[in-house]
Amino acid sequence: MSDTAKKSEPTKTVGKVPAKPWWHYGHAWLVFGGPAAVVLACIVTVYIAVSKQDPVVDQDYYRKGIEINQTLEREAATNPKSTEAIEKQNALEPAMRARNHAATGVNQKPEDQ
Repeated sequence: MSDTAKKSEPTKTVGKVPAKPWWHYGHAWLVFGGPAAVVLACIVTVYIAVSKQDPVVDQDYYRKGIEINQTLEREAATNPKSTEAIEKQNALEPAMRARNHAATGVNQKPEDQ
């Protein structure tokens, strides 16, 4: 064998440190781990999308919502504890209005003025 043939053969050591397989290096796991995690998440997402049935929205959802609100108003009129819950909700209205203004920049006018 000539000297050039010996140089092209793979070596078992790099410098004075023996070469290790790729899985012994942490940065290789970072490079392969990210895409592997994305593929796994994609498989899980497809499984959930295929195995679970989407709920069907009722055709008269608006009417049922109005009925629920009317029922809650009737209960609030007859039950003082429900009135307390409504008063607590009204107490939070300034904070909710400020949050909405900070998020959208639109200044809402009070409804009762």
